[in-house]
Amino acid sequence: MGIPQVLLSMTGAILGFPLCLVFLAAWVAYIYFFRSEFPPELGYPVKMRLTHIGILATYGLDYIAWKIGLCNEHTIMRKLIDGIPPLKDKKLHIQNLQFEGVTVRLYQLKTPTTKPRKGILFYHGGIGMWGSIDSHERMCRYLARESDSVVVSVGYRLSPEHPYPGQFQDCLVATIHFMKNAEDYGADPECIIISGDSLGGTLAAAVCQELVKRTDLPRVRAQILLYPFLQAINFNLPSHQQNQLVLPFFQRIVVEAGLQYLKKNQSLAKELRKGSHIPEDMKMKLRNWISPEIIPKEFKLRGYKPPPAAVFSPEIYQQAQVAFETTFSPLLADANVVRQLPEMFMLTCEYDILRDDGLLYKKRLEDEGVPVSWCHLADGFHGALYTIDFPLISVSCAKRGMDHVVNFVKGL
Repeated sequence: MGIPQVLLSMTGAILGFPLCLVFLAAWVAYIYFFRSEFPPELGYPVKMRLTHIGILATYGLDYIAWKIGLCNEHTIMRKLIDGIPPLKDKKLHIQNLQFEGVTVRLYQLKTPTTKPRKGILFYHGGIGMWGSIDSHERMCRYLARESDSVVVSVGYRLSPEHPYPGQFQDCLVATIHFMKNAEDYGADPECIIISGDSLGGTLAAAVCQELVKRTDLPRVRAQILLYPFLQAINFNLPSHQQNQLVLPFFQRIVVEAGLQYLKKNQSLAKELRKGSHIPEDMKMKLRNWISPEIIPKEFKLRGYKPPPAAVFSPEIYQQAQVAFETTFSPLLADANVVRQLPEMFMLTCEYDILRDDGLLYKKRLEDEGVPVSWCHLADGFHGALYTIDFPLISVSCAKRGMDHVVNFVKGL
């Protein structure tokens, strides 16, 4: 491209940017006032509304800036989610390391101990495309301090630069390295806990399932799943209907982002939300694992209507095959794998479209004889624990949820 063309392009971008901002403001106002819901029972009205406006504006600005060539895709959204770095923690020794080429951040209490501490692997959320060890710094610090554990936060590579299932592979590689060398980091190899929030919870569940096949490693002591995504079969569960317009996680955005993470065409989203990708024989096979009938009645009190039967599309089914892999939908794992899983702590939030994923996985493990501890935040929303110790946006249920996690770890 010659100099005149470059100058013309830059001029167009400069002149067009104010117009883009006007459209962005109009879009945010439309979504905020007409396409979002703020259940009064959720609480935190001012914080939630301001946070939602910020998320919507950043999401739109990120898309505009990418489309006009000012930055790469997701750049602005990733910066927002990473947030402002916290101040130095005098109680913790924190260092960035490489585990077999995977970036990790290690948190160790400076207080001496006479015996190895519990070891916790943590995988951050962010739909595989956002989030980092920086974004979840406060959660990991809190967990290390309050539970007296060695915490390893895994900085797996993000999509689309690093396609799925690279995120799972990074987490698995880092976890195996830590399990083999736990004593070098002051951790007890017989008490390793695997944890994660949102998609990090998906990865934690998938890694635990993979590790039950390994006989050359210590058995994982426990898994901690915080509002995880666990299945791509039914997007019409009660929590999907009840919370489909509750920010920060619209149902439509979840399905479209999941397809983007899998490098699939987002035009499939509408058919997936209807259920056109599931053949009748699969529905029958999974009816005891994934069904609104399994969800306890108290979680349907805010309203649930059985959706109309979807017309099965073989073409959509073929295109959606990757979404049935257990590295993306751990709830579909074979029974002989599930019954070997370690003890689990599950945290769900009432105002989260993924609430019922957690309830279904909880029941599945209980049915297979796996011990399960459960915490449900009646005033919680997706991503609530991310706000722990975060200036201005921290909510009370974040500390309550994290304290339940800490107490579970201490009780192991």
